[in-house]
Amino acid sequence: MNGFPSREVVERLRQQYPAGCRVELVFMNDPYTILKPGDQGTVIAVDDVGTVHIAWDRGSSLGAAYGEDRIRRI
Repeated sequence: MNGFPSREVVERLRQQYPAGCRVELVFMNDPYTILKPGDQGTVIAVDDVGTVHIAWDRGSSLGAAYGEDRIRRI
Protein backbone atom coordinates (compact mmCIF):
# COMPACT_ATOMS: atom_id res chain seq x y z
CA MET A 1 0.00 0.00 0.00
CA ASN A 2 1.39 3.34 -0.97
CA GLY A 3 0.18 6.40 0.95
CA PHE A 4 -2.82 6.96 3.17
CA PRO A 5 -6.49 6.45 2.25
CA SER A 6 -8.58 9.49 1.42
CA ARG A 7 -10.94 11.05 3.94
CA GLU A 8 -13.84 9.52 2.00
CA VAL A 9 -12.36 6.02 2.28
CA VAL A 10 -11.82 6.45 6.03
CA GLU A 11 -15.43 7.61 6.47
CA ARG A 12 -16.66 4.62 4.46
CA LEU A 13 -14.61 2.30 6.70
CA ARG A 14 -16.10 3.96 9.81
CA GLN A 15 -19.59 3.32 8.44
CA GLN A 16 -18.77 -0.25 7.48
CA TYR A 17 -17.03 -1.07 10.78
CA PRO A 18 -18.68 0.96 13.57
CA ALA A 19 -17.43 0.54 17.14
CA GLY A 20 -18.99 -2.56 18.68
CA CYS A 21 -19.53 -4.52 15.48
CA ARG A 22 -18.09 -8.00 15.17
CA VAL A 23 -15.51 -8.94 12.54
CA GLU A 24 -13.65 -12.01 11.36
CA LEU A 25 -10.06 -12.09 10.17
CA VAL A 26 -9.62 -13.13 6.54
CA PHE A 27 -5.89 -12.34 6.16
CA MET A 28 -3.26 -10.49 8.18
CA ASN A 29 0.07 -9.48 6.66
CA ASP A 30 2.04 -10.01 9.89
CA PRO A 31 4.20 -13.13 10.29
CA TYR A 32 4.53 -12.60 14.06
CA THR A 33 0.87 -12.36 15.06
CA ILE A 34 -0.93 -15.11 16.95
CA LEU A 35 -4.08 -14.31 14.96
CA LYS A 36 -5.25 -16.76 12.31
CA PRO A 37 -7.90 -16.54 9.58
CA GLY A 38 -11.29 -17.14 11.14
CA ASP A 39 -10.44 -15.42 14.44
CA GLN A 40 -13.14 -13.01 15.59
CA GLY A 41 -13.19 -9.77 17.51
CA THR A 42 -15.03 -6.55 18.30
CA VAL A 43 -14.22 -3.26 16.59
CA ILE A 44 -12.98 -0.53 18.92
CA ALA A 45 -12.54 2.28 16.36
CA VAL A 46 -11.24 3.25 12.92
CA ASP A 47 -8.39 5.77 13.03
CA ASP A 48 -7.53 8.56 10.59
CA VAL A 49 -5.28 6.33 8.46
CA GLY A 50 -7.93 3.62 8.06
CA THR A 51 -6.64 1.11 10.60
CA VAL A 52 -9.54 -0.80 12.14
CA HIS A 53 -8.65 -1.31 15.82
CA ILE A 54 -10.07 -4.57 17.13
CA ALA A 55 -10.31 -6.31 20.50
CA TRP A 56 -9.72 -9.87 19.33
CA ASP A 57 -11.31 -12.73 21.26
CA ARG A 58 -7.82 -14.30 21.60
CA GLY A 59 -6.77 -11.34 23.76
CA SER A 60 -4.85 -9.40 21.10
CA SER A 61 -5.70 -5.80 20.24
CA LEU A 62 -3.86 -5.67 16.93
CA GLY A 63 -5.41 -3.39 14.32
CA ALA A 64 -6.22 -4.39 10.75
CA ALA A 65 -4.23 -2.06 8.48
CA TYR A 66 -6.00 -0.58 5.46
CA GLY A 67 -4.64 -2.05 2.22
CA GLU A 68 -2.61 -4.75 4.01
CA ASP A 69 -4.97 -6.87 6.07
CA ARG A 70 -8.46 -8.20 5.33
CA ILE A 71 -11.40 -8.50 7.70
CA ARG A 72 -15.10 -9.01 7.16
CA ARG A 73 -18.06 -7.96 9.24
CA ILE A 74 -20.07 -10.81 10.74
